[in-house]
Amino acid sequence: MDFTRILPEECLCLIISLTSPADACRSAMVCPALRSAADSDAVWEKFLPCDYKSIISETSSSATLVSMGKKELYFSLFSHPILIQNETTSFQLEKGSGKKCYMLGARALSIIWGDTPSYWTWTSQPHSRFSEVAELKLVWWLEVKGSIETQLLSSNTNYAAYLVFKFRNTRTTGFRQRPVGLNVNVDGVVPGEGRRVSLDPRDESQHVRERGDGWMEAEMGEFFNENGDEGTVEFSLKELDTSYHKRGLIIEGIELRPKHIGS
Repeated sequence: MDFTRILPEECLCLIISLTSPADACRSAMVCPALRSAADSDAVWEKFLPCDYKSIISETSSSATLVSMGKKELYFSLFSHPILIQNETTSFQLEKGSGKKCYMLGARALSIIWGDTPSYWTWTSQPHSRFSEVAELKLVWWLEVKGSIETQLLSSNTNYAAYLVFKFRNTRTTGFRQRPVGLNVNVDGVVPGEGRRVSLDPRDESQHVRERGDGWMEAEMGEFFNENGDEGTVEFSLKELDTSYHKRGLIIEGIELRPKHIGS
């Protein structure tokens, strides 16, 4: 018996909305009778964050996004990050789950001496999603901090924070075999030990990898956001050895995204 001919479309939509975005796409492809339900706004709105309207209202392209169908909007939000909070933060969805991902741009971070031109300069990079990134000119003490409210993140989700950066090769000094301290804490409680990580790719650190967007990232730590209650996640990069000056580091931001077991 073909249940797709018996159940009304409202019931089919409800059933599919209880699965996942990937399952909805598979349903539309393998069963023509389910395609209308699987592609419907009723299904895909369930996969979007409950506060998606408030989030997209902050971007300059909100009118375009609001006019999209819910499936089209979902695909747009995982493939094209949007800029919010005066374009200092980016937001996107994780493709398979619809979980929230944020990147706090360099302007949304607290960088020690960041507004002192002799230490840091603010410039643009062709492969950055932000209009400005921070480039280190010369410091002996390096410290970068940031934070985000846990209620902005997806609940019941294991997150990791990543420093997104690159080096200006011909002018980079002070990072080879000299690790920095990376730390993540929730309301002052550190879920695990802080990390000592060399950012220089020549040191082949297990916590540093190349991204597909022209940048590198260093995993700073992870935490579990259980209920999304009021709280604050704080993350920091700190200099551990002040015996040497450093230059040439370019910071795009700090990204928070779901981390899956084994990834």
